[in-house]
Amino acid sequence: MPKLYLPDLLCAGGITNAGSGLLVDDEGKVLGVATAESVSGSGPPAEIVRLAGKALLPGLANAHSHTFQRLFRGRAEGRAQGGDTFWTWREQMYRAAGFVSPDDLYNVARATFLEMLASGITVVGEFHYLHNDPSGRPYADPNTLAHQVIRAAESVGMRICLLRAAYQRAGFQREPHPGQRRFYESTEDYLRNLEALLSATGGHARVTVGAAPHSIRAVPLTGFKQIAAFAQQRELPLHMHISEQPAENDACVAEYGRTPVALVAENGILTPRTTLVHAIHLTWTEFEQVAAAGSTICSCPTTERNLGDGIFPADVAARLGIPVAQGTDSQAQIDMLEDARQNEYHLRLQKRERGILDQLNSEDIAARLFDSATLAGYRALGIEGGSLAVGEPADFFTADLDDLAILGVDRASLVAQAVFALGRSAIRDVAVAGRLVIENGVHVQGSEIRSRYRAVQKRFAHGEGQ
Repeated sequence: MPKLYLPDLLCAGGITNAGSGLLVDDEGKVLGVATAESVSGSGPPAEIVRLAGKALLPGLANAHSHTFQRLFRGRAEGRAQGGDTFWTWREQMYRAAGFVSPDDLYNVARATFLEMLASGITVVGEFHYLHNDPSGRPYADPNTLAHQVIRAAESVGMRICLLRAAYQRAGFQREPHPGQRRFYESTEDYLRNLEALLSATGGHARVTVGAAPHSIRAVPLTGFKQIAAFAQQRELPLHMHISEQPAENDACVAEYGRTPVALVAENGILTPRTTLVHAIHLTWTEFEQVAAAGSTICSCPTTERNLGDGIFPADVAARLGIPVAQGTDSQAQIDMLEDARQNEYHLRLQKRERGILDQLNSEDIAARLFDSATLAGYRALGIEGGSLAVGEPADFFTADLDDLAILGVDRASLVAQAVFALGRSAIRDVAVAGRLVIENGVHVQGSEIRSRYRAVQKRFAHGEGQ
């Protein structure tokens, strides 16, 4: 029987309604917007799920995540001896990467995904590059760790696109690094294992797979082109880190005579299925190349400011019509709407003026940033959804209208207050494919997930497994 989710305020298909609900079919897809009276009349009956005192909005999309990095949140914020602050972070990352067993990774991923769900995120693009055992040898099934992450997402009820990452060297013209031994595969092994993962996940309703050559610094151009060709042939999303720091651009020029974006553009790697993660340090011409190809950029403001990478020129992307998605990346903080608003706020600090992203190409700033946190992420992952339009999956969250952060919100201001004021404390329910996986702030497995994560975190904090 169809269900009518009936909140006080509903944002669906880009329109905010009062007194209407979201009608969802038995397969978890949106049938449309309806009232209680319309489904109680002469038409097909529907179960009415009342969400009094709440607003219902499209689920948020996290287009770039490394779940295992949640393990060292808050543990790499200081300054290393000698002042190399990025090395402080990288050493903690290598330690976490070397620490997790398959079971540990499952438990860390479950807790991370639960935190995402609780913040209104309904789909995650997991950029996954942990492949080998701690010694650097492949598992009997080279996709063992990928399956653990997928299993974790399925266990909490979340939608996932597993972006299987290729990684072959420590940097431009650099030998492999021992801290990365769990990442490395040859191009041939990578493509074979990606094919196997595609086959193994084919029957999973809320699981998709994409290709992810980590970066042009981690995958030489020859292998990069092979992976891109495979993704194009199979119509897969293709994600990559690019131009996160100026040093990356300089090293790429030294090896190839081109910056990373110029190099991938020149080699036909930019397509509408391509997503460039970070893309901070681009020239105007390079942004034009991204726009001409129809590619997406995934901004990760929380991580970018945490690592001191720089400020993403979201205004340039907006002027050129480049879709911008959002990602939590290193899990320093999980709050998709905070990330979306920081694309504007970082520019305000830089330019010392307000409303930088407003009315560019005649688009309202709140609508632009809300789409960035929802629709753009779904599209970057090659998944239908993100706006609750008819035929899309009913992935949504609700917000408590009595929460102090948005107290007094009305139909006209819902999207603006969601983008610029909504905090995680207001989020009450989360649904994926029309099924509530969090109800009134409670996930049925929440206590168990927390307990298991605490046990892993305790062993990590006490230096076990080093």
